[in-house]
Amino acid sequence: MVQIVISSVGQGTPGEWLLMELQGQIEARHDVGLAGSLIGDLLYTKEGVPVLIIGHHILYGKIVRLEKPFAVLTKSSMETGEGNPSTHYLLTALIKKKIIFKTRPKPIITNVPKKV
Repeated sequence: MVQIVISSVGQGTPGEWLLMELQGQIEARHDVGLAGSLIGDLLYTKEGVPVLIIGHHILYGKIVRLEKPFAVLTKSSMETGEGNPSTHYLLTALIKKKIIFKTRPKPIITNVPKKV
C-alpha cells in the first residue's frame, strides 16, 4: 500500500488562488516562452466584473465556482534515519473559483483626430 503524506503550510488555512481560462492562444513576440513573464493586468469593475488588459486589447470575463476544487501541492523529499527517501506533499493553496474569458478581445481605441 502506498501512503501519501499531505500537510498544510503554516498554522492558518491555505491561500486561495484563482484559475484563469482563456479562449485561444497567447504567444510571445520572441520565441522565449511565457514562463515568468507579465502577460497583462487583471482589474475588477465596481460591479465585480473581471477585466483583463493585454497590450492594446481588453477582455471581459465572469467568475465561476468550480464543481470540484483543486489543491496546489508542493512535493518535498527527505531521507529517513535508515537512508530511505521519504516523499511528502505540502498543501500550498486551494482553487475554488475560476475566471472565464469567453469573448474575443476588443481593441482599445483612444480618441483619433478626424483630420489627419
